[in-house]
Amino acid sequence: MEKSESSTTLMMQGNQACAVGALAAGCRFFAGYPITPSSEIAEYLSVQLPRRGGKFIQMEDEIAAMGATIGASLTGLKAMTATSGPGFSLKQENIGYACMTEVPCVIVNVMRGGPSTGMPTLPAQMDVQQARWGTHGDHEIIVLTASSAQDTYEQTIRAFNLSERYMTPVILLLDEIVGHSTEKVVLPRQSEIEIVNRKQPEMPPQDYLPYKTGPDLIPVLANLGSGYRYNVTGLCHDETGFPTNDTRNNEALIRRLVEKIKAHRDDIVRYRERKLDDAEIVIFAYGSVARSAKSAVVKCREKGIRAGLFEPSVIWPFPVKEVFALSGKVKAFLVPEMNLGQLAREVRGAVEFKVPVHQLNRVDGNPITPLEIVNKVEEVI
Repeated sequence: MEKSESSTTLMMQGNQACAVGALAAGCRFFAGYPITPSSEIAEYLSVQLPRRGGKFIQMEDEIAAMGATIGASLTGLKAMTATSGPGFSLKQENIGYACMTEVPCVIVNVMRGGPSTGMPTLPAQMDVQQARWGTHGDHEIIVLTASSAQDTYEQTIRAFNLSERYMTPVILLLDEIVGHSTEKVVLPRQSEIEIVNRKQPEMPPQDYLPYKTGPDLIPVLANLGSGYRYNVTGLCHDETGFPTNDTRNNEALIRRLVEKIKAHRDDIVRYRERKLDDAEIVIFAYGSVARSAKSAVVKCREKGIRAGLFEPSVIWPFPVKEVFALSGKVKAFLVPEMNLGQLAREVRGAVEFKVPVHQLNRVDGNPITPLEIVNKVEEVI
């Protein structure tokens, strides 16, 4: 272990980095159910949360774990759950409940192959569209991704901050390679970490309306048990929190839930660029595949091919504006994914068919290698 005045450097697995990042962000509640390849997150927090005055609970299943996470958050605790594949599917109804009730929480999904139980110990990126559309109804969702242990640590903190700022569930999508790779992680001092905490009401309880919002479209929910009493329901509701069948109210509610994310997309969306200034082909890659893509860009350049990398660290909201802007400067896009093209279709829609969007897909449980990407670039350019 290396120490300095400003940071600590440790070797840790991506899943452990996620748990450490959660603690740094202020997470004090975790409910989950063991499932490969995410179990190390729960294992680490089961030891560390009680030492920090937090609570860890293993629930009877993933549905209950999501429900407990929402309940803990309503009392004011920063709460998280973690799962994979089938467990993520089971959480979807309660994720929708958290969207409707505007309860901040973080859901980590360390992706594996599917459908069903699929490939529990092998990597995949097959839950990308499920993260966006898995719960029913019109809604917006914030989904982050990470490509390394360091990235996972930082993205976990950001997931909590976005959740608290916008009063919404936030999903962090990892994959088995990122979750189980052991790497160097630099941990800053706690005082150097940006921490966002949800707002609390400033008016007395008798004047409080939990779902009344201002220009930012974000409600201020009091911590249950703090003297403010209000109703929480998954039904369409008015500013008091009680259900209503008023059609104008209900349309306004659904539109606000969507718009509160869309209106702040420039604050939410983040991405990394590599060698794009003169690129003739853009490799659009995320998660562990972005690591292979970085190496592929170098190898392409050595061959005289002007390749560049666009790596989104937020995949929902999708970086439509940024991808469209690139489409006017390059000849083509290549999207390598460990699925059959779940984000390639989003890239294709974003470029509005101005340039070709090629795919490189694997669903056999093996990673996409740099050489595979280079060979595909040479084939399509």
